[in-house]
Amino acid sequence: MTQSVRRLTVAQALVRFLSAQFTERDGARHRLIAGTWGIFGHGNVAGIGQALLEHQDVMPYHQGRNEQSMVHAAVGYARQLNRLSAQAVTTSIGPGATNLVTGAALATINRLPVLLLPGDSFASRVPDPVLQQLEHPWSGDVSVNDALRPVSRYFDRVTRPEALIPAALQAARVLADPAETGAVTLALPQDVQAEAYDWPEEFFAERVWHVRRQAPEDAELAAAVQAVRGARRPLIVAGGGVHHSEAEAALKALADATGIPVASTQAGKGSLRHDHPADLGGIGHTGTSVADDMARTADLVIGVGTRYTDFTTASSTLFAAPGVRFLNLNVTGFDAHKLGAHTLIGDARASLEALTGALAGHRVDAEYEDEYRAGKERWERVVDAAYAAPDDSARPTQTQLLGALDSVVGDEDVVINAAGSLPGDLHKLWRARSPRQYHLEYGYSCMGYEIPAAIGVRMAAPDRPVWSLVGDGTYLMMPTEIVTAVQEGVNINLVLIQNHGYASIGGLSSEVGGERFGTAYRYRAADGTFTGDPLPVDLAANAASLGMDVLRAGTVRELREALAAARASDRPTCVYVETDPAPTAPAAQAWWDVPVAETATRESAVEARKNYERHLADRRRHL
Repeated sequence: MTQSVRRLTVAQALVRFLSAQFTERDGARHRLIAGTWGIFGHGNVAGIGQALLEHQDVMPYHQGRNEQSMVHAAVGYARQLNRLSAQAVTTSIGPGATNLVTGAALATINRLPVLLLPGDSFASRVPDPVLQQLEHPWSGDVSVNDALRPVSRYFDRVTRPEALIPAALQAARVLADPAETGAVTLALPQDVQAEAYDWPEEFFAERVWHVRRQAPEDAELAAAVQAVRGARRPLIVAGGGVHHSEAEAALKALADATGIPVASTQAGKGSLRHDHPADLGGIGHTGTSVADDMARTADLVIGVGTRYTDFTTASSTLFAAPGVRFLNLNVTGFDAHKLGAHTLIGDARASLEALTGALAGHRVDAEYEDEYRAGKERWERVVDAAYAAPDDSARPTQTQLLGALDSVVGDEDVVINAAGSLPGDLHKLWRARSPRQYHLEYGYSCMGYEIPAAIGVRMAAPDRPVWSLVGDGTYLMMPTEIVTAVQEGVNINLVLIQNHGYASIGGLSSEVGGERFGTAYRYRAADGTFTGDPLPVDLAANAASLGMDVLRAGTVRELREALAAARASDRPTCVYVETDPAPTAPAAQAWWDVPVAETATRESAVEARKNYERHLADRRRHL
């Protein structure tokens, strides 16, 4: 029987294929690739660009200003939709392609799906070298796109039309698999993109990728139950996997039934509402005192969907009880086996439900519940003090800004941040009211993520107010997508905090003997030193020049009014505030290992090294 075929270019076929891919979990379907971001150059304008033009009916196109930013927007979109829907990003060859690397690393580190479609040099090699081509005398098949290999969960270079079929299917499989997902790269030589081929019609048939909820094995579940029943001071560490699996209700059911307290990583914050009696807030270097105190004395740590980064473990110093053991619920064996743990490999929701059922009748001692609840009450008073603004005519501190924002937002708002001093303050102080309200990218902690990610989140959840919180350092990294928000009509709110320098890294520099070198925006004098006068930079005017409505706030009262006005606006709006640099956030409750110079002539570094060596003795390997 003759197979039905359709003659299309490689680029057209890819767009058609992507438009017919869906995910399904719990009976709900989602577009696997809901749209494509693109910046066009000679490496993709006549291929993918023409295909997107021709197939606008099935594949929405979004114009970006920076290739890295487009990946961040796609990542924000995928995270908001629990990894069930993603977006693609197309670029030209050369600098457009290499600009993808940072965003790809962020996506893969955070286990978030994004499809990257960089142009590539000619597969035929007739016009060789082409504009922007990297030449390697020792390897003719290398291009700059090979830089994407280590930061991609799947990589392929499509050098012949028929090779697209297996490559596209593998790409879709990895994107839809919660255990494998991350950045997926299909490098597309510019001549192959435009080449026609007779494609089997079956390639374009609607295909649904089932996202399974893998249940844990009975033997692992039995061992997990035994471990929990034998623990006197168990502690749950909720990671981002709780959100990705939509396991928040299952986690609450376990905490309600057993009384086991829950601390959260940056990615897992909001797994329980802040006012749940078992919610201890953030854990680790940027955690709360109650969470870290419970962690130090825990005899069983139950990790749910967490990677256990150094911020969570306080660089392997936090879980200090003799004989402490770990039980890890994770969809990947790679993460489940960390810290020498007992494993419960499976979907977070399915595993939590199974564990709760098997623990029927079990509850921690009342004295333990009383202890952590008293600690939670003490910490709430710390938060109240940090948020308080006795003089609303004064310039706000950063924690007072968070208090003002807390008074304005509702359960449905989303707050986005990634870098600077804000992640620490937010992890300690923010009172998360709903599962996806707290959106911190702290796997890569990438400056410049917040504005494009806000666009992606708002695209995924158009009815939810979205706040992008950025300091001046982050803003200067990547403000360009403000133009995209204005052009696309994506209503985001930007809170732009001016403190005239890299406040977070400046504080760290002081702690490690760096004396804040290179961390402030100041005039440089003729002798090479920096003066005390800030640069005459007006970031609010810059945001306005890019098309945003801008509200300037000089006092706490003006800040509250501006935040409320921004939330009520139907246009992209920036609230600009110059904060009082005086530190008002609680100090770090646990250590972070940043090595200090072992030998130095400056006294600050010598003293910092002594302090560093005192902490080294607390490190341990959990085997």
